Amino acid sequence: MPMTPAYRTAIAAAAVFAAALPAAAPLLAQGTFPARPIRVIVPFTPGGFTDLMTRAVGEPLARSVGQPVVIDNRPGANGIIGAEIVSRANADGYTIGMVIAGHAASQALYEKLPYHAVNSFAPISLVGVAPLVLVASNAFAAKDLKELLAVARAKPGTLSFGSSGVGAAAHLTMELLAQQQGLSLTHVPYKGTAPALADLMGGHIQIMFDTLSAMLPQIRAGKIRALGLSSETRWSAAPEIPTIAEAGIPGFVSGSWAGLLGPAGTPRAVVDRLSSEIAKIVRTPETRARIVELGAEPVGNTPDEFRRFMDAEVARWAKVITQAMIRIEQ
Repeated sequence: MPMTPAYRTAIAAAAVFAAALPAAAPLLAQGTFPARPIRVIVPFTPGGFTDLMTRAVGEPLARSVGQPVVIDNRPGANGIIGAEIVSRANADGYTIGMVIAGHAASQALYEKLPYHAVNSFAPISLVGVAPLVLVASNAFAAKDLKELLAVARAKPGTLSFGSSGVGAAAHLTMELLAQQQGLSLTHVPYKGTAPALADLMGGHIQIMFDTLSAMLPQIRAGKIRALGLSSETRWSAAPEIPTIAEAGIPGFVSGSWAGLLGPAGTPRAVVDRLSSEIAKIVRTPETRARIVELGAEPVGNTPDEFRRFMDAEVARWAKVITQAMIRIEQ
C-alpha cells in the first residue's frame, strides 16, 4: 500500500534493507547500548494512532535490547511539546520519539518552531505508513465520490468537512483533494477524531478523512459511508472499500505515517542499532499483524532513507499549506 513516490520508495527500500541486515550489523558491541531504559516520547494522548504504533514496536524492542522501553505521553500543541522534548534531550539514544505526518507539516504551519522538523533530529526509522479513508455522513445526499464532486462543484463553499485538527494529515489530505479538484470546502477543525466522527454521524458535517482503523468500525456498522481510500491499492483488511483512484480520481494518494527519531547529534552507531532492531521487529509476524490492524503498512527503513522521506514530506505539505493559506497562530 505505497502512497506517493516517497512512500513507494520507503517501502521498496525497506525490503532491500531487510536483506542487508546481517551485513549492516551495528558497530556497538551487544550490551554497550543500551545499558539502561530507553524513553520513547509520544507527543499525543494514550490510545490514539501514534501511541498504539509506539506500543506495537516498544514492547518487542524492550525484549530485543534487554532493557525497559518506557512510553512517555507528552501531548499538546499539535505534537510540538513532545517533539521539542526529544530535540532538547541528551543525544545518547536514551530519549527518542515517535512522530507522524503532522510533524513534517508543522514546518510550514508555524511561523516559529522551537526546532527544525528534520535538521533538529536524528531520524531512526519509518515504522509504517497509513492510508486515510474518505467517509460521508449517511445524511449527505451524495452516495459515492463522483456524486460528492458534483455537489461540491454545484454548490461551492456549502460542504463542510471535519478533521482531528488544523494541520493534521486528515485536514491536509482534504485540502489536497480540494486543490486538485478545484473545490471550495469549509473546514471544521475538532480537538481529535472522536468529536469530528460524532458530528459526522449526527449530520452536522458532511465528509471527513481519517485513519481506516478509526473509521472502519462505524463504516461496517452502517453509521457512515466509505467513499474511497487514499492509497494506490485496496487495503487487505477492508477489500470492500475502493481506492479514490478507482472511485474517480486517478493517482490520488495521501496519508499519515509514524516514525522514530532522536535528537540531532545522536551517535550514528546508536542510531543504526535502533534502526536495525526496528527493521527486524516490524517484520515479525506478530508486530506486522499489529501494525496492519492499526491500518498501516509496516516499513522499517534506514536512517538515511527516513531522512529523505521526511524531507519529501516537508516539501509536499508546505506546497499544500501555502496554496491553502493555512497558518496556526502561536
